[in-house]
Amino acid sequence: MKKNICIFLIFIFSLSLSACSLEKDVANQYKEETPLESEIIIPESFAANKQETIKVVLTQGGKMVRSADYVHFEIWKQDGSLKYSMEQAEAEGNGTYRLSKNFDSDGLYYIKVHASNDGSIIMPQKQFIVGKLSESELKFLQKGLQKQEESHQHHH
Repeated sequence: MKKNICIFLIFIFSLSLSACSLEKDVANQYKEETPLESEIIIPESFAANKQETIKVVLTQGGKMVRSADYVHFEIWKQDGSLKYSMEQAEAEGNGTYRLSKNFDSDGLYYIKVHASNDGSIIMPQKQFIVGKLSESELKFLQKGLQKQEESHQHHH
C-alpha cells in the first residue's frame, strides 16, 4: 500500500512539474532592450578662461537619438577644488548634444554625461586637460599609467 501511495505521489508531482514547462515562443513575448551608446567629443586642447564646446553623440540600435529623455553634463576638477553644477545639454540635431563652458583654471578635469532614452540609462566619463598640469596632477596621471601597465603584464 505504501509503495502504491509513493508511486502515486511521484506521478502527481511529475505531472504538475510538466505543466510548468516553458512555451517555445516565450522569448518573443519580452521586449529586448537596445542599449544607449555614446561618443564624447572634446576639443584637441582647452585653454583656461576661453569658452569651449563639449559634445556627445548618442545612438541606440544603430540610429541617432534625436530626442533623448535627458542629457546632462557633470564636470569637475581631479583635485576636487572645483565642481560645476550639472547642466542640461543643448540638442544640436542628428543625435548630437552640446555644452559650451568657460573653464576658470588649468588642470585635469573629468566630464560625465548622464543620458537616458527609451528606458536605457548611461553615464560615460572622460578625462581632459585644460591648459597645463600641476606637478601633483602629472604624478596622478603617471601613477595611473603604471597601474595599467602592471595589470597588462600579467596577461598571457
